[in-house]
Amino acid sequence: MPTDHAPAPGVRPGAEPFAFPGGPGGSGTGVLLVHGFTGSPFSMRPWGEHLAAEGFAVRAPLLPGHGTRWQDCNLATEQDWVDAVTGGLDALTAECDRVVVAGLSMGGTLAIRLAELRPDDVAGLVLVNPSLLTERLDAKLLPLLARLTPSWKAIADDIKKPGVTELAYPQLPTRAVLGLRRLWTATRADLGRVTAPLLVFRSVTDHVVEPASVRVLLAGVSSTDTAEVLLEDSYHVATLDNDAPRIFADSVDWIRARVPALEEGA
Repeated sequence: MPTDHAPAPGVRPGAEPFAFPGGPGGSGTGVLLVHGFTGSPFSMRPWGEHLAAEGFAVRAPLLPGHGTRWQDCNLATEQDWVDAVTGGLDALTAECDRVVVAGLSMGGTLAIRLAELRPDDVAGLVLVNPSLLTERLDAKLLPLLARLTPSWKAIADDIKKPGVTELAYPQLPTRAVLGLRRLWTATRADLGRVTAPLLVFRSVTDHVVEPASVRVLLAGVSSTDTAEVLLEDSYHVATLDNDAPRIFADSVDWIRARVPALEEGA
């Protein structure tokens, strides 16, 4: 049976963090799911439910400043986000033999950061359209915008599948974006520390994160086991889009192929 964390005051319905216990098919493996910037665990729940049905223990924390009001995001820092995912990793390592960290967009950035800071505790990385930089020209104006206005036009619901929403904020919190940029800088600087096996799903058409992020990632990590899978029928929030079933099935197969012999006979 799923177990849900008590939501923080003001958390919107559907944005709550969640956790599922592991079962026999997971062979002691946990998966930490990390949502994206201005999003919530809502974008990860179908993936989490699929992983849980396959026997993996799953946790999806709600990042500080998310799932409530966009104004709250401007009060959170990149260290708050790192601390939140570190807490999720600690919880899973206490109950599992090994933990794979999976993330969408900024959740992918945080997953990479965990692999840099805690290499012995991250058995693998599964990333969906991870972000490490932006090539958008208007991004250069962000420091000025953050001083002039607390929010800007959001880039949300980049989903090809009709009628699907990710429950993201309707406004882009500009001060929080500066924290995201600092997170990018720190993560890019330490990519060489990443040694975990790495699977990256990248949407061919993504209106939020450019292909350069994945190029920088794959060129910078020290991992010897890496793979990139192109998603032809999804936009940025691919975990809720047309290619979601492929992400779910491929991630299970990939994790199982790297779990030590599935503890046969155990």
